[in-house]
Amino acid sequence: MAYLEIEGLSAAYGDTRVLWEVSLEVARGEVVAIVGSNGMGKTTIIRVVSGLVPSLGGVVRFDGREITNRPCRQILGAGIAHAPEGRQLFRDMTVYENLEMGAYGGEARKRLPESLERVYGWFPVLRDRRDQSAGTLSGGEQQMLTIARAYMSRPKLMLLDEPSLGLAPNVVDHILKVVKELAIGGMTVMLVEQDVRKALRISDRGYVIENGTVRMEGTAGALMNNEEVKKAYLGF
Repeated sequence: MAYLEIEGLSAAYGDTRVLWEVSLEVARGEVVAIVGSNGMGKTTIIRVVSGLVPSLGGVVRFDGREITNRPCRQILGAGIAHAPEGRQLFRDMTVYENLEMGAYGGEARKRLPESLERVYGWFPVLRDRRDQSAGTLSGGEQQMLTIARAYMSRPKLMLLDEPSLGLAPNVVDHILKVVKELAIGGMTVMLVEQDVRKALRISDRGYVIENGTVRMEGTAGALMNNEEVKKAYLGF
């Protein structure tokens, strides 16, 4: 049984339809990449899963339970954390305060010291800047903090939206290495990413989204070797 199952999902922003009956699934412990060009509906998929955008139709199930159109608080409580595009941090709060806000809920709060050590190990700069306002961090540091804050809730499933956007290649490589470590540690990850090559390199499987529908799906290796994917997204 799929850990996360999306079946026939449709969504819109006002009168603008964005998703048409999208179906995909993520198994427990997988890293699954949702890739494609800008404006194709990738981000909307995870916004619907996390409760930020309502579904017009279809079903979202997580760990055997339907979560379609549930409030964000309930979805977080079910074990899903969302690291959004655009690094939507509490900019006037310190790095530490942002991380503390991520440790929402009883179990996450109890594990706060352990979680802090984990994220400081991945991103030492956050320890160095822990008393600095989040809004004064560089773009790469803000992205690290966004992922770290999502991890602080100790989720079962992490939704990552465009973690490489606008960052230097060495910072992107480091962040994606951490994403892979999350999966090795047992976390399930759904990754929305514009850099198709780098996303597939750390993923088990992938879905190519075009015009709000699933255009292709398969193992990461199969998609990397697909001639259509090579021509459209990998620069061949």
